[in-house]
Amino acid sequence: MEIKLTTQGSAPARLVTCFEDHQPVTGSLDANLARSIQDMVEDEVLSTKFGAVQVITLGRGEGPRHIIFAGLGKAEDFTPERARRIAGRAIKQAQKLKVPQLDLEISGFGTRIDPLDLARAIAEGAMLASYKFDKFKSERKENPLKQVNLLGDGDAAALGLAEGLILAEATNLARGLVDEPSNLMTPAKLADEAERIGSECGFEVTIRDEAGIRALGMEAFLMVGQGSDNPPRLIVMKYRGNPSSTEVLGLVGKGLTYDSGGLSLKPRQSMEGMKGDMAGAAAVIGAMAAISKLKVKVNLVGVIAACENMVSGRAYKVDDIIGSMSGQTIEIFSTDAEGRLTLADAVYYAVTKEKATRVLDIATLTGAAIVALGNLTTPVLANDDQFYAQLQQAADLAGEKIWRLPHDEEYKELIKSEVADLRNTSRGGAGTITAGLFVGAFVEKRPWLHLDIAGTAWTAKEGDYHPKGATGAGVRTICHLAKIL
Repeated sequence: MEIKLTTQGSAPARLVTCFEDHQPVTGSLDANLARSIQDMVEDEVLSTKFGAVQVITLGRGEGPRHIIFAGLGKAEDFTPERARRIAGRAIKQAQKLKVPQLDLEISGFGTRIDPLDLARAIAEGAMLASYKFDKFKSERKENPLKQVNLLGDGDAAALGLAEGLILAEATNLARGLVDEPSNLMTPAKLADEAERIGSECGFEVTIRDEAGIRALGMEAFLMVGQGSDNPPRLIVMKYRGNPSSTEVLGLVGKGLTYDSGGLSLKPRQSMEGMKGDMAGAAAVIGAMAAISKLKVKVNLVGVIAACENMVSGRAYKVDDIIGSMSGQTIEIFSTDAEGRLTLADAVYYAVTKEKATRVLDIATLTGAAIVALGNLTTPVLANDDQFYAQLQQAADLAGEKIWRLPHDEEYKELIKSEVADLRNTSRGGAGTITAGLFVGAFVEKRPWLHLDIAGTAWTAKEGDYHPKGATGAGVRTICHLAKIL
């Protein structure tokens, strides 16, 4: 689907919007039609409540065949995220109408939001709403909507549109990686995809096989993957957008292309969706792609420890004591607490070998994150207040909800072992916090953020600008963070 900025529109469908207690923005519509729409608003036939969408189908003739009317709610409550949601709803309605084009007037979203931010949000909502994963269907239904015309002009709108398209396409890229079945998206395939995307987008990719991983001393990572017939891969991605700086942001994504739980085997219901246990890795790859395309002035290293957690005679076991790249030893209490083991070696590699000066890790790490915050908000641990404040600013720009959890020293007592340096599960509750603190024990005191997207990386309910399935959580937030730093 193409989205372009233009001052002229002649599509068979047009979005008309209206704030509460305001006049509808009808733009270049015929005066009689514009008056009829205004009358229907005044008579409350058309609702101006936020999110209300109604369709008026007109007789054949000049002008649009369909009017998609959307209520915007109170003007003072309108945000870029609301613009994103309305754009997404308009796209989905246009698809139902099976029209090839849709006109969408930017001025209809008011003047309270910066023009760049507004155009970016509209473009994101439109492109994200157009995503679907149907490549394995024998009969695929093509998207009838081929073009969206954003009616407006100006450098700010043009820049916002360009940024929004890059960010949405990167999010859709991450969604696609997560939606792939695990029989195809193996660690080796994920590495191949990272190389392909790096070549297309302009960042460097280095892949290490099992021998290379072993040479680095990444025992925790290797132990998780050794029960699988699909060998692990260490994926290292680099982008230098600011060569004059020694600052390097390390992005570390959990890359479990499938998690059976290992010998601590998950029940069948809990295995559903475990192809998506590499959503953190997908977010990092997507963010690397967008940041490279946007030519952000930042230095990045992305690290993914990709493997499968499977059951076999080679699999690691409960009560094992294993090593790690840092030299710290770990007592295993559950082989289903595997993601933190791979992240431990990955973040340590990022700071010691790639000289990351600050680290963000993102992972579908704990079911406790879903218990705490459901599927709407991503819990975050942070050891640096300023770094977290920058993340909050970035999340607000992306329209993604985050919430900071406490990281008091007392929580660290819950992951202390009597026979090793650490244990891989907590002694009593606080599962999301203690899992994050386990990873934090390997960042070598660098400023650090930990995002647990177990609840937000996947949805069973269709939203305004996403279908059921992978959401691409974290991609746009990471991109905005890179621009803020």
